[in-house]
Amino acid sequence: MNLELLSSLAQSTALQAGKAILSVYQSFDQGVEYKKDDSPLTKADLAAHEVIVNGLLETGITILSEEGAEIPYEIRKNWDYYWLVDPLDGTKEFIKKNGEFTVNIALIHQQQAILGVVYAPVLDWLYWGSGEEGAWKQEGKQEPIRLQNSALQEITTIVASRSHLSEETQKFIDQYPGAKTISMGSSLKFMLVVENKAQLYPRFAPTMEWDTAAAQAIVEAAGRQVLTYPDLKPMRYNREEMRNGWFVVK
Repeated sequence: MNLELLSSLAQSTALQAGKAILSVYQSFDQGVEYKKDDSPLTKADLAAHEVIVNGLLETGITILSEEGAEIPYEIRKNWDYYWLVDPLDGTKEFIKKNGEFTVNIALIHQQQAILGVVYAPVLDWLYWGSGEEGAWKQEGKQEPIRLQNSALQEITTIVASRSHLSEETQKFIDQYPGAKTISMGSSLKFMLVVENKAQLYPRFAPTMEWDTAAAQAIVEAAGRQVLTYPDLKPMRYNREEMRNGWFVVK
């Protein structure tokens, strides 16, 4: 399994999906609908899903996307490798037109996120990482920069969800009265920790596996952790219940 080759393909695929998203983002009609769980769905989600599936098809690795068909656990549990994709993470931010949404592509191996790509189309920020490559960020056409864990241990900044700040999360943040809080949408919250712009990201509200996998791979490639809370164990994937429990990024 050549992770660098797969990473390169996932990056180019994410960029192509970003273009598809932007074409809808800039149009008058975003085609907003609502799923059974009342979460929003736009034309951009579906367009990005199609681009990603076509882009990753050549790898021969199974693809599990938020916008794809539901696959029973009895089938999923036998997968060794698979792509876990959120074509548009932060649909609420997309609808608000604040630019804080991402394309998330992760490669999972035996329940672990081993490769991740996160792309923010409006900001033109591309993040990627794996155990082989380390963690990287590229802004537009600039040279990529290596992202590494800071030696700073003091909690000075905590990042929280812009659209899903629960009461439990606020109580956790209140334990650090000297720290400032940054609000951000989508998996960009993870990236603030990776870039050492924040030291903690607590999430005590529902997320799905495809919301976190790509970002977790990058977080871990940079020497940081995504831990379940309160037991503080590494978060794993391809569980029977795909809804994540509480977690903290540190």
